[in-house]
Amino acid sequence: MWSFFGGRKAEPTAEVSSIFIYPIKSCRGISVSKAPIASTGFRWDRQWVIINSKGRAYTQRVEPKLALIEIQLPNEAFTDDWEPTNTSYLVLRAPGMNELKVSMKSSGKVIDGVTVWEWSGSALDEGAEASEWFSNYIGKPSRLVRFIEGSETRAVDPEYARGYRTMFSDGFPFMLLSQGSLNALNELFKEPFPVNRFRPNILVDGCLPYAEDLWTEIKINNLTFYGVKLCARCKIPTINQENGIAGSEPTEMLMKVRSDKVLRPNGKHRGKVYFGQNLVCKESLTRGKSKVLKVGDPVYVLKKVSSVADAAV
Repeated sequence: MWSFFGGRKAEPTAEVSSIFIYPIKSCRGISVSKAPIASTGFRWDRQWVIINSKGRAYTQRVEPKLALIEIQLPNEAFTDDWEPTNTSYLVLRAPGMNELKVSMKSSGKVIDGVTVWEWSGSALDEGAEASEWFSNYIGKPSRLVRFIEGSETRAVDPEYARGYRTMFSDGFPFMLLSQGSLNALNELFKEPFPVNRFRPNILVDGCLPYAEDLWTEIKINNLTFYGVKLCARCKIPTINQENGIAGSEPTEMLMKVRSDKVLRPNGKHRGKVYFGQNLVCKESLTRGKSKVLKVGDPVYVLKKVSSVADAAV
């Protein structure tokens, strides 16, 4: 497939091979064939978060068993313009727990003092039944809360992408990873790591390993995405998403091949490792329909930096 940009014919560099949505921060993701884009990223992505008694977000960094919570949404939830009804639910399952259904219709009370990293604001409490379920599963007082799109704003770091917003993701609306990068990393191990260790939103295939490091502007299905910052990895890739047990890899290997010291030898070193690219979507800033990404969409690279040392971190 070819396309034309600026009057010149362009061949795609890759194509979208998988799309992942993570409705509840740090819980298991959902693989979908298409996903509508909202003002904060993919619709439903990190719209919910589990908080402790002080309102602070839980993540797998301190509660790795969150990896075992499976989430099911109605299939039609990923159709453009779909709105939940009174019978639309998040269905949650976890080892040793009864199934929990959480209404997708916003109806709970507003609670204040919810914090995710640097952000603090109000959120919608999903009620006593959800609180009891998560408190029993985690073993500590917990509540499930939902981001209030109508009244709350959580801005992306303006140093990297001024004017963009996200919900409860760590920092940016989208994270893209290539299959080539995952394959290159897995060549260094006897047992390959599955993609769920790295929790991308968009997995692309067909490009060279780590090609996404360089992308600063790409086009997918007539949507413009800007690569704004290499994704610095935390502890979560070391947590086995099938059993919630943490190890030392792949982070130890990433320190050898993907640290700031290796990638940017002349830059400032903070002991970070990078794997994947954080994105924002230009069209998320404007209203309008048919902003949907689909598996199989070609990826056109419009702008890129010349080397990883020139990429923003």
